Amino acid sequence: MTNKTIVFIIVGFSILVLGMFGLSYIQKQKSLTDVLPVSPVATTTDPYQISRIEAKHFFRDGVHTIVGEVTMPTPCDLLTTGARVAESMPEQVTYEFSVINTTTDCEVKPTKQRFSVAAKASDQANLAATFKGVPVALNMVEAGADETPESYELFIKG
Repeated sequence: MTNKTIVFIIVGFSILVLGMFGLSYIQKQKSLTDVLPVSPVATTTDPYQISRIEAKHFFRDGVHTIVGEVTMPTPCDLLTTGARVAESMPEQVTYEFSVINTTTDCEVKPTKQRFSVAAKASDQANLAATFKGVPVALNMVEAGADETPESYELFIKG
């Protein structure tokens, strides 16, 4: 073989190898752009972190009353309550808890807020609770016969 042929074979082989590396690089770049974009994760966290409401339950004269305390992250967070009764048999009573806060400039200082919510329903009614529209566990302790909602003390262990 002549020198010219050897140089031609080496140059051709080099172009072939460089072409393969170039094609591999292009394919890698294309596969990176074909990946679906990652949507940003919501970073807002619920400052209340309430998944369970503990209360003392009173049933007197056809009225279910629950009383208790909920810890709010600031004194500016005002707990609001209500009750909704679904007419079925037995009735479905949903105690609704929400928060009113009209300021963003408030000292973070956990503050307990008491509540008392009443709903008229039969003694067979199913009771549930929501906090800011999200269902939460309702942990109830039955009140004694001599206790009243106005003078309750809530001592729940566990």
